[in-house]
Amino acid sequence: MTQVVVLDYGSGNVRSAVRALEHVGAQVTLTADPALVLAADGLLVPGVGNFHACMAGLTAVRAGLLIGRRLAGGRPVLGVCVGMQVLFDGSAEPSPQPLPGLGEWPGRVTRLTAPVVPHMGWSTVDAPPGSVLFDAVAGERFYFVHSYAAQTWELPPPDDTFAAVAPSVTWASHGGPFIAAVENGPLAATQFHPEKSGDAGLTLLENWIRSLRTS
Repeated sequence: MTQVVVLDYGSGNVRSAVRALEHVGAQVTLTADPALVLAADGLLVPGVGNFHACMAGLTAVRAGLLIGRRLAGGRPVLGVCVGMQVLFDGSAEPSPQPLPGLGEWPGRVTRLTAPVVPHMGWSTVDAPPGSVLFDAVAGERFYFVHSYAAQTWELPPPDDTFAAVAPSVTWASHGGPFIAAVENGPLAATQFHPEKSGDAGLTLLENWIRSLRTS
């Protein structure tokens, strides 16, 4: 059975992610134990709330090092919601103690420019052809809850980790376009919550679990 770790670093509402992954056939462990994080077939990085608070929790469990070691070995990682945002260089979200992001992708997360913020509810996405995550669900709606997002995409500099596969970027819109998902070799992420997105979200997670078996 496919082994998945959901990273336990103090982010709230992780139980729904655990249940969703179990529903699609994964054996799931909620932990920050380095040995288990590194050994798992897949690592899911959740995130809710303030970007900088999440980064403080991630820093406390040395998540940057663990994620970097997994990616260097081609071991898949999936970020969700703020767990996607922290993969960028930083965020404009206010904080008394601002922290940089993990810097796996260039660019900063900024506040949505829409009449109503936060963006809360179901939205369609524009997935590129050949997307693994969105196989059979590219035309479906997914559930978003966020006020900030990555709204531009800069191609990461080439390196040994990501050189083999060109990034696949999926977009959505709320007041303007923003990045809804990225697939970049072993590193993938969604701004929406697949675990709260009904059957479409479960199919997306199932697609990710299936990809772990061939990675």
